[in-house]
Amino acid sequence: MIDEPAAPTPFERLGGEPGVRALVDRFYDLMDLEPGWAELRALHPTTLEGSRDKLFWFLCGWLGGPSHYTDRFGHPMLRARHLPFSIGIRERDQWLACMQRAMSEQAVDPALAQRLAESFFGTADWMRNRAGA
Repeated sequence: MIDEPAAPTPFERLGGEPGVRALVDRFYDLMDLEPGWAELRALHPTTLEGSRDKLFWFLCGWLGGPSHYTDRFGHPMLRARHLPFSIGIRERDQWLACMQRAMSEQAVDPALAQRLAESFFGTADWMRNRAGA
């Protein structure tokens, strides 16, 4: 019996660590530059290095690559870690729009980008802790 090769993970399809890092860096560059994402930017520290690293570490594992985040911090507990920040529909939608643009600019395969966008929506919507916009 011949084993079929496993389908590449999203992590591999994005180009491994360099691809995930490029996506995360573009996401935060856009957030820092675009006035339309000011409410999202305001939730972050003045400098974004720590945020960049944490999202990079998290996404590596979430996408099927190395478990950098859990190795450093344990279970992500995303909602609990985001509770100190006021997150409504506006912030959710800004995060999603920023990530979608970053994926587009990084030439993520459209089918993969769509699949990721759907997953990101579910997680981003779950992070909301404020009613309304």
